[in-house]
Amino acid sequence: MKAIILFLPALFISLNLFATAQYPDKILYKEKEYALHSNPLEDYFSKHPDKRPQGGIISTALWRGYVATFEVVDNQLFLKDIEIELSDTTNKQRFATKWKSVLNEVFPGQSKIKITWLTGLLVIPHGKLMNYVHMGYGSTYEKYILLEMNQGDLKKEKNFDHKEYEKFRQRQFNAFRQTEEYKKLKEQMKKEKKYTDEFIDGFLRDFIVNYTSKILAD
Repeated sequence: MKAIILFLPALFISLNLFATAQYPDKILYKEKEYALHSNPLEDYFSKHPDKRPQGGIISTALWRGYVATFEVVDNQLFLKDIEIELSDTTNKQRFATKWKSVLNEVFPGQSKIKITWLTGLLVIPHGKLMNYVHMGYGSTYEKYILLEMNQGDLKKEKNFDHKEYEKFRQRQFNAFRQTEEYKKLKEQMKKEKKYTDEFIDGFLRDFIVNYTSKILAD
């Protein structure tokens, strides 16, 4: 239950700030770079708000104010870089920006940072864009890689095409509905925001990979 409750603030963030498609974090996996439709640093920054990068451009397309790059090495997840976007005053083009690494500011003196705080699912979309949705990570892609992580260690990998991924999310939600975690989370959401059962179930189904820490349905 503890892991699920840690995700609860993301629900209210999602409703207010994910109205625009988000600039994703990046991940290097099996020698390829992908966009990552998960944000592994957010749980860390929620516990250590003083560590969150400052001074970067924050927009509706980049609500968290940074872009992180991760890499899976020997079945472990490591942080490679954190960048913030800044106005480029040396560029004559209007609204020009540049990226600056702030990794050493957030994790000073650390060269190998394992994401030990992460227990959950990482979503890696790839291939052709099938359907664009102007909200969060709502767009649909041709294929998906799903990684199950436990304290930064890779435990399981699943691969789907976009149709299989939709079916998996429904099975995952159906399995989640049978747990005590689902019942407690739903009651907490109803108490705090007075959402209807229909709304909560629809939202949890759409964001089920954010609210479950393991692959519940094969």
